[in-house]
Amino acid sequence: MDDHLVRRLTGWSAGLPLPEDPSPDVDVDPGLLLDHLDAQIQSRHLDLALRWLQSRQEGFYTIGSSGHESNAAVALALRPTDPALLHYRSGGFYAARAGQVPGSTPVADVLHSATASRHDPISGGRHKVFGHRALNIIPQTSTIASHLPRAMGLAFALDRGTADTGYPGDAVVVCSFGDASANHSTAAGALNAVGYSAHQGLPMPVLFVCEDNGIGISTRSPRGWVRRMLSALPGIDYVHADGTDPARLLTVAAEVAHQVRARRRPAVLHLGTVRFMGHAGSDAELAYRTQAEILADYARDPILATAALLARRGILSPTESLARYEDTRKLVMDQAEAMLGRVERLADPAAVTAPLTTRRVRQVSEAARRAGSGRERVFGGRLPETRGPLTLAQSINTALHDALLTWPQAQVFGEDVARKGGVYGATRGLRKAYGANRVFDTLLDEQTILGVALGGALAGSLPIPEIQYLAYLHNAEDQLRGEAASLRFFSDGQYANGMVVRIAGLAYQKGFGGHFHNDNSVAVLRDIPGLALAVASHPATAPALLRQCLALAEQEGRVCVFLEPIALYHRRDLHTDGDGGWLAPYPEPAQWAATENPLGEVRTVREGDDLALVTFGNGVPMSLRVAGELAREGVETRVVDLQWLAPLPTMSMRAALHGVSRVLVVDETRTSGGVSEAVVAALVDGGFTGRIARVNSVDSYVPLGPAADAVLLREDDVRTAARALLT
Repeated sequence: MDDHLVRRLTGWSAGLPLPEDPSPDVDVDPGLLLDHLDAQIQSRHLDLALRWLQSRQEGFYTIGSSGHESNAAVALALRPTDPALLHYRSGGFYAARAGQVPGSTPVADVLHSATASRHDPISGGRHKVFGHRALNIIPQTSTIASHLPRAMGLAFALDRGTADTGYPGDAVVVCSFGDASANHSTAAGALNAVGYSAHQGLPMPVLFVCEDNGIGISTRSPRGWVRRMLSALPGIDYVHADGTDPARLLTVAAEVAHQVRARRRPAVLHLGTVRFMGHAGSDAELAYRTQAEILADYARDPILATAALLARRGILSPTESLARYEDTRKLVMDQAEAMLGRVERLADPAAVTAPLTTRRVRQVSEAARRAGSGRERVFGGRLPETRGPLTLAQSINTALHDALLTWPQAQVFGEDVARKGGVYGATRGLRKAYGANRVFDTLLDEQTILGVALGGALAGSLPIPEIQYLAYLHNAEDQLRGEAASLRFFSDGQYANGMVVRIAGLAYQKGFGGHFHNDNSVAVLRDIPGLALAVASHPATAPALLRQCLALAEQEGRVCVFLEPIALYHRRDLHTDGDGGWLAPYPEPAQWAATENPLGEVRTVREGDDLALVTFGNGVPMSLRVAGELAREGVETRVVDLQWLAPLPTMSMRAALHGVSRVLVVDETRTSGGVSEAVVAALVDGGFTGRIARVNSVDSYVPLGPAADAVLLREDDVRTAARALLT
């Protein structure tokens, strides 16, 4: 592919005229230009080596950086202590950043990564990503700009002073993405959130770099569209630079980086690039571009532009540039050839997504100790353990007060959580007790909420974001699947973004709000490797479950989801009006250890040997009422609350069902894709020899009003199924 480059350098060496200097008035340090050239050449040869390795069935990734090597100028404008979130054409940046840190081995890094070698320094051979802990390059999946919300969240967290970020006080976040990805909702939402924050005067030290090669795989970006879109972003400074004008690019990059650092104000660097060798190795570029168009781009090769500038200014002759080019080619290919047949593959790729253990996380004694002081002030002189029985919403609210006291780095945020105190009052009083720096409202965008959590966790905070309704999560679920839960996997556990995402959800609100406020689908959460999903059901156990999630997030970097059944928030009674069966006192910290179920285990709510009802959430009170009716008929029914839906506590569940020969799974989620499918499979796989049945909600969205009763699991359904199992 690089024949054009060699021919051009050879021609210049033989006396053919050099192209004109596009910026003769711009003075650049010669050493900086040489570093720029070396990083570009290294990146180009790595692209060629990866294709060579693929041809020998030793390489597995060929999306390259060829034509984008001018992004090396961005790395040279920044410091190696500035966190970088890069997209997949960032080879030049990576090489330049590594050149700033003595002892780095960027060639070996990239080769190990693309060959799925266990010696890959960031993912351990799990995926080809640009990342390195020592270089402060945080690995990103980076497809469709999905990493931009995290970059926004990290920039937002740097200057808040609520935790030790691990970065210098004047650090700048840099985030790169492609022109086609600029159109995606993740990019639009993140850029909007950045501008929204800057408009309010909040520090937002982030430099976005849009690398514009004019094409997304095969689809062209309309001429002028990206510039028009990016230059019109409110609250964000805009600057354009051309990758074929290295002197001006290096100057502009340095200026904009300095402005972001000094002013703590966001900026977009719109970098003009080209793309060589198609989108990836399998891309037949001639199917959608003419040969004339492809050849015309060779004149815009950023490496040639830098070599020509060096020659024009008498710093490095074309012959010397060509020698540098050939020396680097040999260096890269020697290392690539040495890997043939010798790559050590990763033995256990799933190690960093291991299930929860049943050990007790280090949370009860420490949390109790840390929460002991200051509770009088937080609770206004009236401690919650003296207030009498609480509802589920009240117990969660109290547990959040204690959590913010226990974990000084914790933050609660989301739509309406601060001043209003949440739609259902679950966060009431938190802002008054802990201030706007730790409890704050966000704009109405779930991707932004999760992005704030993703970035904040990298900056040392313990985020507790709230998603107002379960149905609202679905437009942002990739922020959990593709970004949050994947970080430990892609970084071999070197990076983590522990958080506890509180979600008000499930159904049974008497038809209120229809589907958007009565979503009974948790399948997407159960399908994310490494994510822990807990479901609160009773005020007696919800605080301990929440503390366990927070401990998992803090100690293991786990992404946890704490699902709160809306219909149970304010319930007070179980069987009859006034019985107070769904209230519970709040234990004082000294009692937390005694009242906590072991991590990752089910809870037996009622004993009985004739029949077992396995359930969770709203199914717990339904099952208890049915069990009460059956008891009057002489049937002793065991009720087991799963509590954890991911990972499913299979061993604990099987142990809790010992001695029972009939099991009914009471599942408020839908028949297809619901929780009961996994429960039944776990029992069968575990050798359960008794009778098993399940009862679910209908495969339907939840309609508005009384029609909801036609699709949701009802107590009559549970009663009928239980009696059928007993016959």
